[in-house]
Amino acid sequence: MKDLSPTERLLSLWDHLGIGVAHVATQMPGDIANLAGGFASRMGGIVLCVPTRLDPVPFEAVAGRVSMICGEHGLTADVAARAQARLAGARRVVLAGYDAPGWADVVADRTDEIVQEMTGFLGRLKADAPSGASREGVHAGISYRIEGSGPALVLLPFFLAPSQWAPAVGRLAQCFTVITLGGPHLGGVATLEDRARAPTYQAMFRTLIDLMAPKPGEAILDVGCGAGSLDRLLARRLGAANPITAIDTNPFLLG
Repeated sequence: MKDLSPTERLLSLWDHLGIGVAHVATQMPGDIANLAGGFASRMGGIVLCVPTRLDPVPFEAVAGRVSMICGEHGLTADVAARAQARLAGARRVVLAGYDAPGWADVVADRTDEIVQEMTGFLGRLKADAPSGASREGVHAGISYRIEGSGPALVLLPFFLAPSQWAPAVGRLAQCFTVITLGGPHLGGVATLEDRARAPTYQAMFRTLIDLMAPKPGEAILDVGCGAGSLDRLLARRLGAANPITAIDTNPFLLG
């Protein structure tokens, strides 16, 4: 399944878990844009939680099933306001006094409001309960963890938020079968991996290493390694000549 698109991976996971229709929540609309545009019948309610980028076109056919949670100020406020003008029937929920940059840990910061919005909004829409599979595993390159019971609610990863959805999962699991996803094909990890594959970015990285010119045996420490994408490039270039230690404060990126 190496060459599958994110949409194909998600549909395969739906089938693996025995889900016809699932609610979906994400910070990164691009992860589900093709799913919304081409397979709307497989999606129940859609919650876009503080998106910093949003092309509304793929969501036009499902606009009545979309809720956008945004900050009162900053980029997410502007993104959601512009999208709502294009998405007739979409809901926009503003977190009063909140600014939400791409790295905001919004679910930890505003747990009560987000849980209340998601349970109220999604509770009015149809989704199926999973009919099988284990409570935890990996399928089509996507890791999943299942908690609770009821209609399926799939939580896709954020970009950089340290705790992701964790503060809300227990309460959401009282109403839904919560399926938390991860892995290198979704969210911030996928974005960082894509960036590391870009020829221009790799050229910049090669120039940096040329300037550093590490000698054989010298240890290399990468502080703030993210998903480790560049460290893998470095290891392929240097081989066993230099020990590499990579650290990051965000446990999600290290998973």
